[in-house]
Amino acid sequence: MTREETLALLNNIHGSVSVVGSMNADYTVTTERLPGPGETVAGGPLQVLPGGKSGNQAAAAAKLGANVRMFGALGSDANADFLLGQLVDAGVDTSGIRTVLGPSGTTVITVDANGENTIVYSPGSNASVSVEYVHAQKDLLTSSQVLGLCLESPLETVTAAAKMCHEAGLRVLLNDSPFMAELPAQLVENADILLVNEHELVQLLRIDEPENDDWDLFDWQDAQKRLRDFGFSQAIVTLGGDGSVVLDATVDPSIIRIAPVHVDAVDTTGCGDSFMGTVLAALASGLSLEAAAQLASYVSAYAATSYGAQASYGTAVQIREKFK
Repeated sequence: MTREETLALLNNIHGSVSVVGSMNADYTVTTERLPGPGETVAGGPLQVLPGGKSGNQAAAAAKLGANVRMFGALGSDANADFLLGQLVDAGVDTSGIRTVLGPSGTTVITVDANGENTIVYSPGSNASVSVEYVHAQKDLLTSSQVLGLCLESPLETVTAAAKMCHEAGLRVLLNDSPFMAELPAQLVENADILLVNEHELVQLLRIDEPENDDWDLFDWQDAQKRLRDFGFSQAIVTLGGDGSVVLDATVDPSIIRIAPVHVDAVDTTGCGDSFMGTVLAALASGLSLEAAAQLASYVSAYAATSYGAQASYGTAVQIREKFK
């Protein structure tokens, strides 16, 4: 697929997406290099930016034109108003979000001169996203075509949401992040598509990474077989600056390498979430898994060109303009 053909897919984003999970205020500081254990380094001005893996994914999908509903919990602090406002500005339907007493979720992020980062996550209100809450939101949750899940919410809640939506006919896309090697059987059974990065893939399957980090030499056929045995016939594996790989046993060819989109990266925070949000929007709009991954390469590359997570995400118009 050419660049022009891929970017033209942005004209077809119209589907409906539900996202259950986390919303965080990202306390972000830039440094020349990341500190080592016990080390103090000087940083730039502290910024408070909207984040949370699920909130990021919802915002990315909505900015591309999908109809997105966000489900989760915010606290009773000033960060709650800030995060809610940012999602509304991105075009996300926030009517299903509940408010609880106490702090909202937060992350502390350090970004170095090369755009690499370290992240520490404090759940806050995200920990109160309960199974009962998900069941109470059933009618709204199941009115979409696709459900997006990650693991920043309680595992029993993620599993319940997957089961309820899968049984209602939604396609369930699971981002195994923050990474968990042992996934509940019921979650795997009710998740249709897995999204992981290359390091998460090998940890999940308990296999070795390729020598010299050369993923062209990796045995993708063996990985696909192991994933199917694990319970996933469809998956996308992101490779950072090397693009991604679609493993889709429902089509031929079943292993498809997606080329990277090269940009001068400023900050990679939230790029994976913009990738996930794009896949959600694309699948909800009837695009194939391959086309979704192709488009996500451009959207996530755009996100790497400025600071923050949601703050760096582009609209369909902005992304077309950047790469035309």
